[in-house]
Amino acid sequence: MAETTAPAEAHVNGLRAARRSPASHLAEAFAAGSVPGTVELKEIPYQTMVGIRVERGSDAGTRIASVTGGLPASCGDVNGAAVNGAAVLWLGPTEFMVVAPEESHDSLGGSLVSDLTAALGTGEGQVVDLSANRTTFELAGPRARAVLEKSCSLDLHPSVFKTGTALATEIGHIPAVLWKTAEETYRILPRASFAEFLGRWLLDSMREYASPEVP
Repeated sequence: MAETTAPAEAHVNGLRAARRSPASHLAEAFAAGSVPGTVELKEIPYQTMVGIRVERGSDAGTRIASVTGGLPASCGDVNGAAVNGAAVLWLGPTEFMVVAPEESHDSLGGSLVSDLTAALGTGEGQVVDLSANRTTFELAGPRARAVLEKSCSLDLHPSVFKTGTALATEIGHIPAVLWKTAEETYRILPRASFAEFLGRWLLDSMREYASPEVP
């Protein structure tokens, strides 16, 4: 067993070492621009993301739901948890995105993509690995909503945009999925090609809170 396990582990470790996340070069800037206890920004790289197009009530939709633990039914709904498990975000009546920890990816020993593909089978729909297509920013703290409100047209008041809600929107004119994972925590999922622009945009929006004059 050890002889077959060791090469597999070496392969996985090699893949991890070779990767560079879309905003890895901004890590120091994110740390320097964050204000602990007020607003903080970081990248959560390498999440497993799978795009799904399927009718919820179809046989294929039922099979996929058995893998994901369910498909959300309404605009903004999320099934599952943001941490330590897979979550399914509603993006449209027949469009969903599964977000799961990196180890869920088939290349790292998981089976999420292949399980979803097998569940779809010959049914009408689509399962696409989007893991390299997007990255994830996490913006957290009492001023996180104020930072987002500078350039996002959604009504982010807690009575409207509640914890556990995810919507496709624009932030700084950049298309992204905005997901509220806790009362003062938001995850922002831009396409990888826009990661640097949006990361720097958020840093600029946070700048006023780094001033000693701001209470």
